[in-house]
Amino acid sequence: MSETATRPNVLLVCTDQQPYDWVEMASEMPVRTPAVADLAERGRWFRDAVCPTPVCNPARSCIASGYEYDRSGVPNNEVDYPVEQGTLYRRLRDEAGYHVAGCGKFDLTAQYDLGMDGQPSDEWGFSDAIFNPAKNETVRRAREAGGEPQGPYTKYLAEKGHLSTHIEDYDRRTRGDPLDGGAFVSTEPTSIPDEAYYDSWIARNGRTLIERAPDDDPWFVQVNLQNPHVPFDVTERMHDLYRDPPVEFPEPRGDGEKVDPETGQEVRRNFAAMVEHLDERLESLIDAVRERGEVDETLIVFMSDHGEMLGDYGQWSKDSPYHSSVGVPLVMAGPGVADREPCDAPVTTLDIHATILDYAGLEPGDIDSRSMRPLLADETDRLRDVVYSGLSTWRMVYDGRFKLVRGFDPDRRDGTEYEPRGIEPNEVSRLTARREPILFDRENGEGENVADEHPDVVSELTERMEEIRDFESYGTY
Repeated sequence: MSETATRPNVLLVCTDQQPYDWVEMASEMPVRTPAVADLAERGRWFRDAVCPTPVCNPARSCIASGYEYDRSGVPNNEVDYPVEQGTLYRRLRDEAGYHVAGCGKFDLTAQYDLGMDGQPSDEWGFSDAIFNPAKNETVRRAREAGGEPQGPYTKYLAEKGHLSTHIEDYDRRTRGDPLDGGAFVSTEPTSIPDEAYYDSWIARNGRTLIERAPDDDPWFVQVNLQNPHVPFDVTERMHDLYRDPPVEFPEPRGDGEKVDPETGQEVRRNFAAMVEHLDERLESLIDAVRERGEVDETLIVFMSDHGEMLGDYGQWSKDSPYHSSVGVPLVMAGPGVADREPCDAPVTTLDIHATILDYAGLEPGDIDSRSMRPLLADETDRLRDVVYSGLSTWRMVYDGRFKLVRGFDPDRRDGTEYEPRGIEPNEVSRLTARREPILFDRENGEGENVADEHPDVVSELTERMEEIRDFESYGTY
């Protein structure tokens, strides 16, 4: 048996800000994702996956470290990942002998000082890489440099004559209130061509990394795509995907302030077009694996770092414990993955860390992540009794039906950071304690707090929350 048969290659494709139900298998959303659906058909789709925290850098740091949010060392987007605690990537490279490659938005640093070739620090553990800043950060840096490229993607745009067009387009989209003509509701197409669109460029880099991976060692390639992150910019071709003919989408869930229905439909059409474009990129990456003749020897993982509220319960962006924010798509296929019905038990993307280490023949060590191989191999129906998420002052624990949230203010509106960054631990405790516990019964949605009706559930889930809460750093309730 070949080494890659016992220790498979791994292709991990991660989108940015895609909710759990924006795949064609999942719900009444009329979005087209045939590549994801095909992956689910020949592998395992986890219908109730959540992220350990719904904001970019902390979510990705949890997966890199294998630790829950409170222990990952990255509380917000302004803190660099503490590389001294190790990474999934370094262990794969240095302990398991994998060729480790990655491209796109990794968000393991708040500084994005990766040069024009996108090469990260060797401490992160990559053998080959083409990293780039987040889409908004990319534009901001180029704008502040007077329109000069400041990273590999803006260098590419400048070479093709599209950089000034891209900067001007983002300036129009991000001006003013995000819900009053700004980033969330600007749906006009960009004039840059399809081949110059950010995710098209990242996916081509991903194909390059797959193509130049060695033949004599197992490889790991992670491709971090940029969308469907705000602003919801699309090319002219993408703009027509759900408008010719026009497709009607379900209205946002729950009560709360929303944009007008016509604008909401336009936003969702852009969002769906971005999701379909991501699906096309996934298929192109899988094709690169097929061209190597290694699909049967490669574990393929498709996921998102966190979701997007899109007006549900009157909220936008992420940062909140509602399922539109913490729920994410998660599909796996490949060696050792049984072809079986979707998994309805709650799972967490935190467990990607230990799962990949397990396939590589490594013990996970003293971390919070657990290997999902028993679920993938049809050896069990459930890996965890509860899963967790949290950000700033709030923490969430979820058992598959009831979701307990402590420290959350539901009267949010737009895409600003949930609480001021850099708050002290005692202030976190104060803000958490002043808010009443919220309990959602997801069988009836997330529009009503049923904590008073189920005090026993509140008590039990509070105890489970305290099992993983870092009291030394964040204090008590």
